[in-house]
Amino acid sequence: MTRTIERIAVYCGSSNGVHPRYRLAANQLGQALARRGIGLVYGGGDVGLMGEAARGALSAGGEVIGVITEQLMSLELGRLDLSELHIVRTMHERKLLMTELSSAFVALPGGYGTLDELFEAVTWSQLNVHRKPCALFNVHGYFDRLIAFLDHAAAEGFVRGPHRALLPAFDTVPGLIDGLEQAEVPEFGDWVVQP
Repeated sequence: MTRTIERIAVYCGSSNGVHPRYRLAANQLGQALARRGIGLVYGGGDVGLMGEAARGALSAGGEVIGVITEQLMSLELGRLDLSELHIVRTMHERKLLMTELSSAFVALPGGYGTLDELFEAVTWSQLNVHRKPCALFNVHGYFDRLIAFLDHAAAEGFVRGPHRALLPAFDTVPGLIDGLEQAEVPEFGDWVVQP
């Protein structure tokens, strides 16, 4: 199955991290999305990896939609030259709007905020609140320990096998985009009551 992906929400750090590879990968992802006609939805900032992803997409003529809170905008962290910039009141509104605007979700290296956004998207997929694919872009092995933890959680019976498959990891941009286009998010039905 190949799905049409119109826009991908990219969750990533507001910092650059210590390895130049992180910034390069964010920029390359933005460019690749633009070249494939896929819009970028992101946190609206002009800092860190999120700013780099937006720069990459804009430099290649892509659609870039930012969603930022009033608080972050007041700190002058927002980028103004986007295709669209939505300014919302709360982080909850931000995450909901990003979900509504996107066909798929990707996490690049980041911290607490990145993981919060990613795991909400995955949980909503697990619950069939939406049936949109999620993935990790495992730049420079950044998510290796998280991947190992998720495998451990599955082995210990806290993440069911089909649910573990909801968060694959890719280490190349083409593999990531192709993986999202080919992903299947099953209807899980009454999994909650099963032993």
